[in-house]
Amino acid sequence: MNYGEIKNCDIADGIGVRVTLFVSGCTNRCPGCFQPETWDFDYGEPFTAETEQRILEMLAPVYINGLTLLGGDPFEPANQKALTPFLHRVRQTYPQKTVWAFTGFVYEELLRDGSHPRCEVTDEMLGMIDVLVDGPFVERLKDVGLRFRGSSNQRLIDMNRTRQTGQIVLWDDGTTRG
Repeated sequence: MNYGEIKNCDIADGIGVRVTLFVSGCTNRCPGCFQPETWDFDYGEPFTAETEQRILEMLAPVYINGLTLLGGDPFEPANQKALTPFLHRVRQTYPQKTVWAFTGFVYEELLRDGSHPRCEVTDEMLGMIDVLVDGPFVERLKDVGLRFRGSSNQRLIDMNRTRQTGQIVLWDDGTTRG
């Protein structure tokens, strides 16, 4: 897997101050995407053990709330296979920090056998995500007033409550609109 960028102290892609990993590779190719260069699976730098260690070190300060995965798409099967072992390390090292992930696939697609994004580690990866922002960016539904998403079709799913109830529960901090 390659990645395009790592942001330290990001406040735009989840609650609090976060470390953000922009992975490379996306087959959704949403018109109006804010990072079309990340569609290419070969874009950027290789995601190596040194990269993982650097991100773990960035997550260490107490003011860092957690890790956010976006791209590209973290739920492309090749990306899931690289990210899942890394997420285990993040969870083991920082169990109190949250993990957010953005995907152009909808949650139901990730669960459906035979769908493109689903692979042997999908359930395992989903099990380590606290908030999943799902759905393709739709340019005609773009709304800059939405928090943590670009278009009104995208959902912020509270994965912990979704796992507990067995039904999709939307995340809401009391300020989300739309």
